[in-house]
Amino acid sequence: MVSLVSCGAVNWDITLYVEQFARPGEEVRVLRIDRIPGGTGANVAVAAARILGPGEVAFVGAVGDDEIGGRHFEVLRDEGVYTGALKVVEGVESGQAYIVVDESGRNIIHTFFGANLSLTPQDVESPETLRVLREARVVVVMDPPLETALRLMERSRRLGKTVVWDPGVYVDEGFEALREGLKFVDYLILNELEYWELLQTDVPSEACRRLSEVNSSIRAVVKMGSKGAAVSWNRGLDTVYVEAFPLEKVGMKVVNTVGCGDAFIGAFASAKALGLGDEEALLWADCAGAFKATRRETRGSPTRSELEWMVSKARELGLRPVRVGKK
Repeated sequence: MVSLVSCGAVNWDITLYVEQFARPGEEVRVLRIDRIPGGTGANVAVAAARILGPGEVAFVGAVGDDEIGGRHFEVLRDEGVYTGALKVVEGVESGQAYIVVDESGRNIIHTFFGANLSLTPQDVESPETLRVLREARVVVVMDPPLETALRLMERSRRLGKTVVWDPGVYVDEGFEALREGLKFVDYLILNELEYWELLQTDVPSEACRRLSEVNSSIRAVVKMGSKGAAVSWNRGLDTVYVEAFPLEKVGMKVVNTVGCGDAFIGAFASAKALGLGDEEALLWADCAGAFKATRRETRGSPTRSELEWMVSKARELGLRPVRVGKK
């Protein structure tokens, strides 16, 4: 039975590894090329499935009727993700992402959305999508078209589900474009730069306070990379921080940060699907994101046993969520 639904992009990633990024007009040597499945929505689904187990996670998205689309079905099923709500669009190419990663693990991403843009509000009302939504405890909405995201979140809220939203590239549309969707969200998850672009603040408590003007019960989750993460609620009066996992203390190092945010969200949402509190969910997410950074592949998120090992190491190192009140 499905306990978590993830909706958003599913792409094929072409990743180029270089020593340093090229400047405009400059040519740099590519050291390695990887061609692997990706896309934020699908990445979150896989990350959650590795934690929750086969058949516990359903993916809602769209692929083209091309070779890439067929491979996505195979890969997702092999990961234990239910694909009954994955739409095939005739005559359209599947989404693709072109990623450049430098030697420090930083990345630049260029995305062709392709079939991802064909997921419509009407698809949310399909029998198969409604079935998995009714079964699930948590619905994660990443970056489907905005009108589709709105319908999905509204429907999920009516069904009494916990709604997690990371609008990704749609942050560029501005606060007013996202306002209606925010009314149906329990957890808004963005990184510091995205919060700044959306609300002109990257302070968790202040972000939550401003979001509360639209939705009084919304919780702001802020991904802060090497500085850790935070969750704020109660109109910004309560905030919990957790420091970034110190990889060097367990003999690990950053290799590729592409997909870290998806691993973070997959772990956070999985913890909520299992009934865990926000502080524990934040620790899980922090550890999952750090683990993924040590893997080259975009879907380098941890299995349940690997995540449990990271969490136990975090506790041994004294890493734990700290409640700091308003900050």
